[in-house]
Amino acid sequence: MDVRRVFARLTWTQLLGNLVGGLLIWFYFRFVDFTAPQFRVRVSRSEIVFFVVAFAALISIGVVGGSRWARPLGGPIPESGPGAELVRRRAIMVPYVFAALSFAGWIGAGITWGVLYPVIWGFFTPANSMRLIFGITGVAGTVTAALVFFAVEHQWRRALPTFFPRGDLSEVSGVLRLRVRIRLLVIFVMLSIIPLSLLGVLAYTRAAALPGVDPAAAPRIVANMLAFIVFIVAVGTLAAVGLSLYVAGSVAGPLGQLRSAMRDVEQGDLDTRCPVVTNDEIGAVAEGFNRMVGGLREREFLKETFGKYVSREIRDEILAGRVSLDGQAQEVTILFADLRDFTPWVEATGPREVVRDLNAYFAEMDQAIRAHRGLVLQFIGDEIEAAFGAPVAYPAHAEMAVRAALEMRRRLQAWNAERVRAGKTPLRHGIGIHTGSVLAGNIGSAERHSYALVGDPVNLASRIQSLNKELGSDILVSGETRRLLDGQFELVQLPAVRVKGKSVEVEVYRLA
Repeated sequence: MDVRRVFARLTWTQLLGNLVGGLLIWFYFRFVDFTAPQFRVRVSRSEIVFFVVAFAALISIGVVGGSRWARPLGGPIPESGPGAELVRRRAIMVPYVFAALSFAGWIGAGITWGVLYPVIWGFFTPANSMRLIFGITGVAGTVTAALVFFAVEHQWRRALPTFFPRGDLSEVSGVLRLRVRIRLLVIFVMLSIIPLSLLGVLAYTRAAALPGVDPAAAPRIVANMLAFIVFIVAVGTLAAVGLSLYVAGSVAGPLGQLRSAMRDVEQGDLDTRCPVVTNDEIGAVAEGFNRMVGGLREREFLKETFGKYVSREIRDEILAGRVSLDGQAQEVTILFADLRDFTPWVEATGPREVVRDLNAYFAEMDQAIRAHRGLVLQFIGDEIEAAFGAPVAYPAHAEMAVRAALEMRRRLQAWNAERVRAGKTPLRHGIGIHTGSVLAGNIGSAERHSYALVGDPVNLASRIQSLNKELGSDILVSGETRRLLDGQFELVQLPAVRVKGKSVEVEVYRLA
């Protein structure tokens, strides 16, 4: 967003607001308030020139001062350091500074038209000057400054996110914070106490003027009172409408944006953000909403990332708290898969191609394991360790493991067919499956954990996988696993073998 262009619009808003206020107060003392000394004097060219010159001088001083103050906001926005803090602080203070400059101008106008103007035209008295200063600065200046503040704030909200892309307005210190309660209280004072005070002063001054007055002049006093009431009602209504619209917008606008953002989140859009355009309670709510959405987005990211390591069913069970990750004894089926002739293939192939092909192989096998609710515990070089029945217990974990092995065989055959067409060497692997009771849980240090299975069945499953090399098979199933399958698969019994670390022979079956 072009901040300079926004500042130009803000300057014109301030100029028009003060010009309208100046014309109204001049009209009041010139044609409405019969007690004003200039009421009975004809409007002269010199008075008009004085008004134009004085108004232009006050506006010029305000514009020059405001431009110097706002100069840091028109350049590049620093990302860090004292310069960034200064820019952020001034960005929040823009409406306050514009209102302060306007009120300072009205103070100058009170001195100019309440003291200097009567002295030049020869009707200066302390009482009249006090009335003029009160009317110009205390009444017109206060209302105009409030209107300028809310009008500038309304327009500046479009540019404020440029300085706060993260919406962290509350982190800026040393700035004014116009609370919603104070905002509404100010409007109450503007729309009720000030008009009532003016009407009270009117009633007092007109009543004080009636005793001893010429009977012929009494109707003029009453008529002037009527004109005063009409003027106050008309100007008060316009000011009330303007202030009410700006204040209502200052509260309803951010709440509407928040409601829209909440609707987006409800529909699943976690990339939405609620613009933070105020540093009051509503802005704090918007910041809190953005932090909440950020937390949801981070949680969803972790959930999706976690889902890359385990199946969605297991992920959801763990995140729902229905699965304990503390150590517990479970009967599970363990599957090990290992590539054959891996070392010669690596020596004959470029490193990048090896990594690419290995990742493609792991992706195929991982999908087969996940499809049958298995959990890939780890990739060890060219080996895969997977578990069925942990951390979520499934009664048919042995069947799930065997079906996963069959799908791994089919996927490897299809993948090898593509490799042969691409002129590459097909790969082979061996799979070992064993069932037993293990200790399952989070294992590791205080800084890093991994879900692991501990127990002799894990070692035996790895040994059974290695037997594929000796027996010329690709999938071997232990006798413990076979007893849980109820004859669902075609298994060929092989001679019992003794594996490393076991004193008794192991019963194994080849999966046809």
